[in-house]
Amino acid sequence: MTSAFDTPAPDARPDSGSDSASDDRDELPQYVLPLVVRLEKATPPGRTDALETSARAVLTLLSDPRATEADGEWAQRVAAWEDARIRKVVRRARGGEWRRAGELPGLTVTGREAEVRVFPPIPLDGWPKDLAKLQVSGTDLEETADPGAPDPGLPVLWLNPDLEMSAGKTMAQTGHAAQLAWWRLDDARRKDWAEAGFPLAVRTAAPDQWADLLASDLPVVHDAGFTEIAPGPTVAFEGGTRYCDTPGLRRA
Repeated sequence: MTSAFDTPAPDARPDSGSDSASDDRDELPQYVLPLVVRLEKATPPGRTDALETSARAVLTLLSDPRATEADGEWAQRVAAWEDARIRKVVRRARGGEWRRAGELPGLTVTGREAEVRVFPPIPLDGWPKDLAKLQVSGTDLEETADPGAPDPGLPVLWLNPDLEMSAGKTMAQTGHAAQLAWWRLDDARRKDWAEAGFPLAVRTAAPDQWADLLASDLPVVHDAGFTEIAPGPTVAFEGGTRYCDTPGLRRA
């Protein structure tokens, strides 16, 4: 699902909260971050596991030396993608489609059941053939187990309880929220979180809890409304005490 940040957190990127910055971003070359979730007919992953794995896949790419080092092979594309609108597209694959996707440069992240492959950003009109033919629709997933309450101290991506989104759309949104949090962390906390394997949880907030999250200084994804839903907030990131205990990531 294509899902661009409408208004990223003001401290996420330089001047990203201003109207002029929005106009400037629109004038830049536009890139998209492709993600592919493995959906075998007989063994689809649970919904929450897929959402959590998608968020960790985005973080894994953002922390990869090929993206972070000045001379990294993905660094220029990642920088161009982050300077413009932040778009992510989630497609599904199975069987031979999944094997062919795995032959393209990228990273595969696994959860309890889910497998998500993330690729370096590409131009909006520059999709590789083996990814362009994959379907965007049909990513609805059911839970295979009760996710339960998140472990104490774990970072949590809270979903807007008033929205109904496909799993693919929601995977893009959890990736967005994880990225907003990543931008707010200092190098030491990024290193700790990465070395731990980016533990996090995705849960749906209760209505009164969602109101509190929106009133806080936590990173909140505001979708531009291009697909499925109207523009507005979709996911809030609340950092846990173990890896993301920094102002703006968890409530006092």
